[in-house]
Amino acid sequence: VVIVSGVCFFALDSERYPEIGHFAYDNVTDIEANIYGFAQSKVDIDELSISLYVSQYDLQKETLLMLHGYSADKDVWPRFARHFVDKYNIIIPDMAGHGDTGFDSQWDYRVPQQAKRLVEMLDVMAIKKVHVIGNSMGGFVAAHLSKDYPDRIQSTLLIDPAGVKSPELSDMDKMLSQGRNPFEIHSRSEFGEFYAMTMAQPPWLPDFVLGAVNEKYQNRREQLSLIFRDFHHKNMLDNELSKILSPVLLLWGKEDRILHVSGAEVWGAGVENIQIEIFPGIGHMPMVEVPVQTAERYMKFLNGLSLGDKA
Repeated sequence: VVIVSGVCFFALDSERYPEIGHFAYDNVTDIEANIYGFAQSKVDIDELSISLYVSQYDLQKETLLMLHGYSADKDVWPRFARHFVDKYNIIIPDMAGHGDTGFDSQWDYRVPQQAKRLVEMLDVMAIKKVHVIGNSMGGFVAAHLSKDYPDRIQSTLLIDPAGVKSPELSDMDKMLSQGRNPFEIHSRSEFGEFYAMTMAQPPWLPDFVLGAVNEKYQNRREQLSLIFRDFHHKNMLDNELSKILSPVLLLWGKEDRILHVSGAEVWGAGVENIQIEIFPGIGHMPMVEVPVQTAERYMKFLNGLSLGDKA
């Protein structure tokens, strides 16, 4: 018997029953999100339909917008987000090219366009302001939202964000310099190498689920290659960080192998109103590796903003 997020699977054999792994990957995270108080929804904007998790909306609450990284989707957030449901409205979209929002080769995956789509989504939802949160590519998009739409952003949480050139090369940077993108998977062994880079303390997943994730990465290889080229297209923020005016909390896992932690120095030098904390022993996705610790640090930041408003 194997239990994933409270759901039991019997007589599992990843080679004989690969469909079980895909079922778990596609469905169990949705079940878990529902347990935490999130419902699946869709918002139609001019170009596409955005899939998202949302909490029950309360006009008296402020709103948190959570943005996943490249190749990920909205399912990376619920275990972190559940700690904020009582005090905040929560919106967790699948950005274009990811998750249930889907992929289209004609869409523009550059970061400014991804940010623009999210503003359109908020307009449709009649939400004027949000606290934006982003990990990796999502942090890049969150920073663009803060820079380009300051009237819509109350604060910004960046978690191991892309968007600047780190002084030291990460393991991914070294691989890219050799002509290999670790996100472009060709075999189970390559997937294992990649997965080990994503987190220093990954939550346990059974082999049959990891096998399904591997298959999805291999099936999406060409799509991910196109998205990667787009969001790295000449829009880095190194010289524009001073334009981010919202209060910023920057969290980074010291053992991040995707984006080197030295990037925190660049953000710290460029953004005026910023707090920085480095998590020892943690990798690229603190909100997945240590969701409680990450949520506690962010809640402290949000509570500080509230006290400042009252002062």
